[in-house]
Amino acid sequence: MANLINLLASLLQRVAESNDLNHSLRTQKLSIFNGLIRPGISIQQYLERIFRYANCSPSCYVIAYVYLDRFVKKQPLLPIDSFNVHRLLITSVLVSIKFMDDICYNNAYYAKVGGISTIEMNLLEVDFLFGLGFQLNVTPNTFCDYCIYLQTEMMMEFPPVFSSPLVPTIGADHCSIKEDDCQSQHQHHHHPQLAV
Repeated sequence: MANLINLLASLLQRVAESNDLNHSLRTQKLSIFNGLIRPGISIQQYLERIFRYANCSPSCYVIAYVYLDRFVKKQPLLPIDSFNVHRLLITSVLVSIKFMDDICYNNAYYAKVGGISTIEMNLLEVDFLFGLGFQLNVTPNTFCDYCIYLQTEMMMEFPPVFSSPLVPTIGADHCSIKEDDCQSQHQHHHHPQLAV
């Protein structure tokens, strides 16, 4: 699970830095997700904080990544950058927990975890849901595609001592499927666009 958190932080850091560099070339819409200054906490530290206090299933982090990818595709004028990545992250995790887990805390709790007010958390959630077009369902095939994508990225970033035929702890409670099984279930794979 630590490797998954590290990987997601690394991927989001790369995307944010890339979009920071291209910021002047883009027309960006104003959004509640945008802060006036960059938060003092790194993406890595922020994600670790969420992991420490959210008490959600590992699959929620994969689903949150799916939601971020969908959000970016549906909101091209709101690219992930250093000014919005933290708010997008806490909101995507909140929405994934509510959709995936049977038990979750209220928005006030997640607001404290995210270092924002409850009112802001509520507004972020609503804006995120509308930004996604309320498309929250993630099919097993899509989930598996993202697991394979993240597993591949993880292998490149954190080479294992020995290789395992199973999708790693990413959503192990929902998708402990061999990679070959996933590939045989459907003919084409969705490749996440949330990358530089």
